[in-house]
Amino acid sequence: MTNDLPLSKEQILDAAEQVLRRFGPDKTSVVDVAKVLGVSHGTLYRHFASKAALREAVTERWLHRSVAIPLEDIAARKDGSAADRLRLWLDTLIAGKRKFAAEDAEMFAMYAEVTLHAVEIIASHVDRLMGQMAVIIEEGIIKGEFKPASSIKTANAIFMATSRFHHPAHVAEWSSEHPNEPFELVWELLLSGIVSSHES
Repeated sequence: MTNDLPLSKEQILDAAEQVLRRFGPDKTSVVDVAKVLGVSHGTLYRHFASKAALREAVTERWLHRSVAIPLEDIAARKDGSAADRLRLWLDTLIAGKRKFAAEDAEMFAMYAEVTLHAVEIIASHVDRLMGQMAVIIEEGIIKGEFKPASSIKTANAIFMATSRFHHPAHVAEWSSEHPNEPFELVWELLLSGIVSSHES
């Protein structure tokens, strides 16, 4: 027996995330989610056109809550140097992705899969992260810490240069015994390229 009372998208996404963590993205069906909510699967299709659309919505919300918001808090801070804040932002991004891969494997697996198909969702997420980095970089430029340059282009370059350490395609490399050593090399090179000469 089902209870087809009106459901909010948040209720559906909460249930879908719960089921995805239990069964994994490959084995989870819309019917599984509907059972948890006590509704018919047709009720869910009124909100999401397909299983893929539901998974993408869960991933988008997860990225927003788990990745973007914590990093946004760092970008909004005013304490410390821009270089220190940029390094903290990157450290937080990298540590977060590694933690999710190890401790929230089902959600991370779905995120990794969605990156291959839901181009607009991932592009929007990355654009948001670029904007956060650009805020930090722009403040560094204004304060004279960093060389004058396009803050968004610099953010894009740094993000791409460090992708090995945070993009899910490289997850197999993250089990390295000394994962921080390669990043330190990249970071020092990047920092030398953006720090103003009178700061170095």
